[in-house]
Amino acid sequence: MKVMDWIYKYGTLAVIGLVIVFFSVLNPYFFTYGNLADILRSISIVTLVAIGVTFSLIVNGFDLSVGSIVSFATVVSSSMMIWYEQGLLVTLMVPILLSVLIGWINSLLIVKIRIPDLLATLATLYIVKGIHLTYTKGYSIYANMPMTDGSTAPGKFNESFLWLGQGQMASIPVPVLLMLLAVIVVHVYLNYTRQGRLLYITGGNAEAARLSGVPVERYRTLAYLLSGLFCGLAGILLAARIGTGQVDGGAPLLMDAVAAAFVGYSVFGAGKPNVIGTFFGAVLIGVLLNGMTMLNLPYYAHDIVKGTVLVLALAVTYYQLRRRKA
Repeated sequence: MKVMDWIYKYGTLAVIGLVIVFFSVLNPYFFTYGNLADILRSISIVTLVAIGVTFSLIVNGFDLSVGSIVSFATVVSSSMMIWYEQGLLVTLMVPILLSVLIGWINSLLIVKIRIPDLLATLATLYIVKGIHLTYTKGYSIYANMPMTDGSTAPGKFNESFLWLGQGQMASIPVPVLLMLLAVIVVHVYLNYTRQGRLLYITGGNAEAARLSGVPVERYRTLAYLLSGLFCGLAGILLAARIGTGQVDGGAPLLMDAVAAAFVGYSVFGAGKPNVIGTFFGAVLIGVLLNGMTMLNLPYYAHDIVKGTVLVLALAVTYYQLRRRKA
C-alpha cells in the first residue's frame, strides 16, 4: 500500500518527468528552451479554463459550459475591436462581464432552480454556443473581413491587445506569465483566505456547512461566477494569441481542462480539486501533445491519449478515496 500512496502523491510528477525524458531521447529538439516555452504557452489558455472547472469542482459541482464561454468571450472581444473600433479597456471588460453573467445564470439554474449541475451547464453550453454563432452569423472575426452590407470591417486588433497573447517579457511569453500569476493568486485565495476555505467546506459537506452557518448558496454561486470569470479571461487570451475571433475556438478546450482538473486531484496526494494540481495536470497534457506532434503522430490519436490520461487519473484518485473511506 505504501507503493500506492507514493504513486498517488508523486505519480503525476514522475510521469511528467518520464515523458519528458522519453521524448527528449527520441527528438533532440524537444528539451530546448524554445520548445518548453512553446509547451507552457500552449497550456496557458487551457490552464485558465481548467481553473474555472476547478472552482466548480470545489463546491461539488461541474461546469460543462466552459468551452462555449471561451468561444463567446473570444468573438465578443474580437468584435469590440474589429467591428466597433473600441479601445483596450472596453475590449477587455465587456467579454469578462458577459462571461461572469453567464456564470451567474449557471448558478441561478443550479442553486435557485436546483437543476443538476451537469444538465444546467449542458443547456447553457448549447444556448451560449447558439448566441455567439447567431451574433457572428457563423463567421470568424478578423481584420478587413467582409461585412453583410458589402463593406469591410473598419477596425483592427490593437498592438497592446495582441501583446497579451503574443508578446514576451524577459524572453518569457506573456501568456505564460499571466498563467503563473493566475495559479499563484488562486492558490493563495483558496488556501489562505476565509472565502477559499469556505468554498472547500461547502463542497465537502453542504448540509454540515449550512448547519454551521455557512451561506452555502452564496458560495456555490461564487464558484460559478469565478468559473465564468476565468473562462472569459481565457477567451480574451485566445483571441489575442491567434489574432482572430474563432467561433468554435473554445470547444476543444473542454476535455483538456476537465482532464487537467481531475489529474490534479492526485498531485501531492491532495485528494481534492486544487489549482497547483490542475496546473501540473495541464503540463502533463501539454507535454504529451507536444511530444506526439513532434513525432508526427496523427492528430486523431491525441484524443486517445488525453482520454487514457483522464481514465488513469480517475482510477488512481477514486481508488485512493475508497481506501480512505475504508
